[in-house]
Amino acid sequence: MAQKVPVTVVTGFLGAGKTSLIRHWLENAGGRRIALIVNEFGDVGVDGEILRGCGIESCSDNDIMELANGCLCCTVADDFVPTMEALLDRDNPPEHIVIETSGLALPKPLVKAVDWPTLRPRVTVDGVVTVVDGRAVADGLFAPDPVAVQAAREADDALDHETPLEELFEEQLGCADLIIVNKTDLIGEADWSDIEGRVREDARAGAGLIKSTYGAVPPAVALGLDAAAEDDLDSRPSHHDDGHEHDHDDFDSRVFHLGEMQSEAAFQAALEQIAGDFSLLRAKGFIAVEGKPRRFALQGVGTRFQGYFDREWRDDETRGTAIVCIGEHDLDWAGLADAVNGIAA
Repeated sequence: MAQKVPVTVVTGFLGAGKTSLIRHWLENAGGRRIALIVNEFGDVGVDGEILRGCGIESCSDNDIMELANGCLCCTVADDFVPTMEALLDRDNPPEHIVIETSGLALPKPLVKAVDWPTLRPRVTVDGVVTVVDGRAVADGLFAPDPVAVQAAREADDALDHETPLEELFEEQLGCADLIIVNKTDLIGEADWSDIEGRVREDARAGAGLIKSTYGAVPPAVALGLDAAAEDDLDSRPSHHDDGHEHDHDDFDSRVFHLGEMQSEAAFQAALEQIAGDFSLLRAKGFIAVEGKPRRFALQGVGTRFQGYFDREWRDDETRGTAIVCIGEHDLDWAGLADAVNGIAA
C-alpha cells in the first residue's frame, strides 16, 4: 500500500502571519516537493500572489492552487476534494501538502474532510498549525471587554456573550497540534504571560506552543508532527459539533480598484487612518506607484501596516492599485468606499 501524503492545515486569524510562515517553509524545504492550497477571503488573491512572487525554486505556479471562496470549511465537496484529487493524481505528486485557510475558516471541518472516501486512503492530516498574532491578543482583539463579559456570564449562566472573533479564535486554538505565537517582536515580556494564559485557556491538551517573529519557524519543527488528526477528532471540540452551521455573515469584504498612486508612503498612511476610523480587521493588496517599476505589497491588521516592493510589474499586467478590505458585516461599507476611493482623488 502506498504511503499516505501528509497534509498540514495552517489556520489563524486574518493577518496573523500564515503566509510568512509558509514562505519560510518553502525557502527551507530542502528539495522536498511541497504543494500549497491557498484559501482567500476576497476576490483578489493577495496571499497566493505573494507566494508566487517569492522566487523560490520549489514554489512554482503549478504547486500553488487558489480557492477564493472565503471559507474552505463549507465547500468541501465542491472545491476542496477536487483540488486535492488533482494534486494527488499528478505524475509527480507532492510529498507534502500545505493548506493555508482563510483567516475566517474553521479548521475542524477540513480535518474531517480527509475522511472523504476518495481521500482517506491517500492522505493524512500531519498536523493543524494555528498562527496567533501575539500583539492582537495583547491588545484584546479577541475579547473586546473581557471584564464586562466575565461579569455578565457570572450574573447569568445562560448568557452566551462570545463575539464572532472570540468564537473563531477558540475554534482555531482548540483544533491545533502546534500553536505559533507570531510577531513577538511587537510584545514585551510583561505581555507574554497574559498571552500564554489566554492561548492555553482554549488550546487542546498537549498542543505545542512556540514563539516566532516574521513566521520564522523551521519546517522541521512544524512539518512531520504525525498527528493523524483525522483519527483524533474527539479531542478537538467545536462550537459546531452539534450541527449548527458556521455563520459567515458576521464578516464581509470589499475590493477597491484604484489607479496609480503618487507615493506608497502617503497611501499607506491614508489607509492606516481609514482602518482606524472604520474599525477594519484586515486590509491587503498591491499598489502601483508612479515612476516605480515594482509593485508595492501592503498588508495591515487593524491599524498596524507594513509594505515592501515585491516584484516588477509584468508586461501582461495592467498597472493599478487593488486593495481588499475585511471587516465585520455591519461596518459602514458605503462610507468606507468613499474614504478609500477618496485617497486617489
